[in-house]
Amino acid sequence: MFLKKVAFASAIALWAGGAYACEINARVNIIGNEFPAIQTVGAGAAECTGAEVSKNLTADHKDIHVAGMQGNPAEYTSAIVANSTLTILMNDDLVRPLDDLVAKHGGALQKSQLITVDGKVMAVAFMANAQHLMYRKDILEEIGVEPPKTYEEMLEAAKMIREKGIMQNPIGGAYAAGWNLAQEFNNMFLGYGGTFFKEGTAEPMINSEAGVNTLNMMKALTEYMNPDYLTHDSNATNAEYRAGNIALLNMWGSRAASQTTADGVTDAVKNGHAIAGPMTVGGGSTPASTLWWDGWTVAKNVSDEEAEATFIAMMNGIRPDMMQNDEIRQQAVWLIDGYQPTEAAIGVFEAAKAGTVPYPMVPYMGLMHGSIGNELSDFLQGKESAEQALSDIEAAYTAAAKEKGFLK
Repeated sequence: MFLKKVAFASAIALWAGGAYACEINARVNIIGNEFPAIQTVGAGAAECTGAEVSKNLTADHKDIHVAGMQGNPAEYTSAIVANSTLTILMNDDLVRPLDDLVAKHGGALQKSQLITVDGKVMAVAFMANAQHLMYRKDILEEIGVEPPKTYEEMLEAAKMIREKGIMQNPIGGAYAAGWNLAQEFNNMFLGYGGTFFKEGTAEPMINSEAGVNTLNMMKALTEYMNPDYLTHDSNATNAEYRAGNIALLNMWGSRAASQTTADGVTDAVKNGHAIAGPMTVGGGSTPASTLWWDGWTVAKNVSDEEAEATFIAMMNGIRPDMMQNDEIRQQAVWLIDGYQPTEAAIGVFEAAKAGTVPYPMVPYMGLMHGSIGNELSDFLQGKESAEQALSDIEAAYTAAAKEKGFLK
């Protein structure tokens, strides 16, 4: 896997050097997430001249990228993806192998940046990511505790914060029903030593002791969250933190640099903000998190001219001279020549050093992720048991996997 090969402790060269000329002769249209690092890549691609470069960067990208690439020609010529979303697009045969374009325009790319599936380059990575602890050091100092290293310690700290009347709901998490909630399950499940599938097969294995422990810990955490936690994605959770309403949260490293620079951040949050690595759970040593890469693809259902223009434009969006801009450097753990780690990157580097597991890149993981996100809300709202929720997830996944041909 790509993330296992990357040496996170040092900057990794994406290019051998030199400016990248960007003149294109066909349209480019990009779909992707909206956080700062991706906005920067999109802006860099849009600097190309000769043809129109459009982009749709939105938190809803996972809901529209498949439909936007199914047409012929596809609406979008590139999707910015991560471990999970690449497999979703590949399952529907919506992205093309990039080997020819890499040979023609990517001679300076490092081998570790080439996301290869079944021997074919299917994406180009530009950054690493992971979820980890962000916290208010001033609040923890006030209650006299160290930053939590485990989720059990997080619960203890949250209880003290509430009992002292500092905050009523001191824990934040991206628990919005759907993809976000499923990802929080994935993190915790791996921390408990869970295995999603029977080895070498697509058969589900989450209805297990690890699965039950995961749901019980998630439920315990929600007792210290905003009552509307099932509507809180990363944006809403960060807004709560910036407003000074929460003191402890598990959040993406790609959001770390903007936590105290966005509009409306209180002085208390600016002065008290701190970052640490991911926490463990249940006495385990594996962090309750996952390692990710973000990268870009080229659509299959576009002309060769549009594919080439897209590749050239996206390469311009990850050119090395961007790393001379301090603001851009702090947006991510970039996999670009010239990147020097910043304080905002501490959490992701700690995640890598601690042996955090990469998000699974098996083709049926997207179906499992979707089934988890659709079936957990009832349990968290007290409408069914942990065992029933896990059974429902396995049933929903099995039906989807049979439809896709992964199970008979």
